[in-house]
Amino acid sequence: MNAEDIIRAKRDGRELTRDEINYFIQGLVNGRVADYQAAAWAMAVYFQGMTPRETSDLAIAMAYSGEVMDLSAIEGIKVDKHSTGGVGDKTTPVVVSLCAAAGVPVAKLSGRGLGFTGGTIDKFESIPGFRTELSRQEFIDQVNRIKAAVISQTGNLVPADKILYAIRDVTATVDSIPLIASSVMSKKIASGADGIVLDIKVGQGAFMKDLDSATELAESMVAIGRQAGRRVAAILSDMNRPLGWAIGNALEIQEAVDTLRGRGPDDLTELCLVLASYMVYLGGAAPSIEEARAVAEEILAGGKGYHKLCEMVAHQGGKAEDLERIAEIKPARLQVEIRADRAGYIRGLRTDEIGRIVMRLGAGRERTGEAIDHAVGVKLRCKTGDLVEVNDTLAVIYANDPQRLEEAKKAWSEVYTWGEDPPQPTPIILGTIAD
Repeated sequence: MNAEDIIRAKRDGRELTRDEINYFIQGLVNGRVADYQAAAWAMAVYFQGMTPRETSDLAIAMAYSGEVMDLSAIEGIKVDKHSTGGVGDKTTPVVVSLCAAAGVPVAKLSGRGLGFTGGTIDKFESIPGFRTELSRQEFIDQVNRIKAAVISQTGNLVPADKILYAIRDVTATVDSIPLIASSVMSKKIASGADGIVLDIKVGQGAFMKDLDSATELAESMVAIGRQAGRRVAAILSDMNRPLGWAIGNALEIQEAVDTLRGRGPDDLTELCLVLASYMVYLGGAAPSIEEARAVAEEILAGGKGYHKLCEMVAHQGGKAEDLERIAEIKPARLQVEIRADRAGYIRGLRTDEIGRIVMRLGAGRERTGEAIDHAVGVKLRCKTGDLVEVNDTLAVIYANDPQRLEEAKKAWSEVYTWGEDPPQPTPIILGTIAD
């Protein structure tokens, strides 16, 4: 068995065996397979695709290419949530808190943002003092004690995926559904959770632009989880407009807090309740999705989710009393309203461009390792479907750099599509796939 034969087999459309996939992935990690061979193989997969069995075998091979988290010391059925990335996506603080308040343990490893979609760890680090790096024992002890912890990905988890993703990123092979599905699920499997809830974003502000492709991806990920012995549910959610009103790290944490206090945006609240319901159900705290939804609603209405977030923040070095005014502790120095120069209905938003504007303000990264500004961002005042009059406030831009502010103001004119009639409304939940 050698890499050249495996590349040729996939190039010619043959289904690879599990042994061939394991050999290739192990070779990536130990250096036996060269980068240029991995690039050729990725291109062959891009054009020839993979069967569901191949995709599952690839995900599992990558998951076990390095360290695998052992969460057996944590009591109960551990659940995790993963989003494929979107603009204004601040569901993690909300759903982790709701789920933990229901008694289901959430031992969550999260990443930093790259590009316009933002990162969960960056958002939590906008809370003064919050520690995103805990020792393995601290992590396990905290989840056993309060049922929740969110930390940054550390250690040697899924090294094969890191190598392969870097190669895909520069060889135009990123948007392959088998490679996307195996990449995401390899990390979730290696993170050790028993149940996994996936939030698959669909639309202009997401990686998956159309519902058919997103559904194919969701079905592939659920199948991978099933083969790996995990219970998985995938929620397809709309990303043709930002989630909620706030985009930017501290601004999004503030909106997550508002949501847990019962005053959040309708779209964010609904998505969080759906995600939390599936987490509660997979975690065994309710016998059906309907009953899990009732549990999540009761926890939200009673304020128990907010108190659980306060508890987690306190355990990880932050001050719970800061949460109510997180965006005011170190506010952006420059705050400018963007006003409408015309009347009409907003028929659409370039959600990806909104994400890029916020990234260029300093809230995100174009390259790994760049510092970010937690205070900057945008608060929308109007979204798709709203009727706007001349001089109405469309958004407020929060900035610390005058030049970046001017660039953001210029770019904002390209964000909207206008019309005389309202667009057809679309729900936040577009579909659900579960095993």
